[in-house]
Amino acid sequence: MAKFPRLGLATAFALFLLDQVIKWAITGPMGLRALGDVREVVSIFNLRFVPNYGISLGLLTADSNASRWALVAMTGAIALAVAFWMTRERNPVDQVALGCVLGGALGNIIDRVRLGYVVDFADLHFGEWRPFLVFNVADAAITIGVLVLLARALLVRDRPAPVEKSNA
Repeated sequence: MAKFPRLGLATAFALFLLDQVIKWAITGPMGLRALGDVREVVSIFNLRFVPNYGISLGLLTADSNASRWALVAMTGAIALAVAFWMTRERNPVDQVALGCVLGGALGNIIDRVRLGYVVDFADLHFGEWRPFLVFNVADAAITIGVLVLLARALLVRDRPAPVEKSNA
């Protein structure tokens, strides 16, 4: 029996909201709206506006209106699958991890629907070495959620429920 996943949905909502508020602040009040707009925060971290027309690692670039909506449909289907999985999940850690994935996916879907691209802005670098692509809160939430799910699946064994003895 599926139960209402309050913890997972609260996590998803909080991360979705955080992602959208930060993207609004970056592109609105901070004025980073054009490719190449940059603000140094500290020596290893810049805010850099990058419109992302693809998905992870620049794959599946949406170079037409049809491919844009295909990406929306594909990521929407994944988000629905994650939401369904969340209703079946009883472990609170897994629910939060799925909430991270769902909240991040929804944040990026809304960008793609509204703007035609995803707003990326977080540029972590060490001198000229950039071990990460420019990313956003939604991307970080998805990554953390997936890593938690993988770590739990590979490293943590839940104890089986005790078997009840019958009095027959």
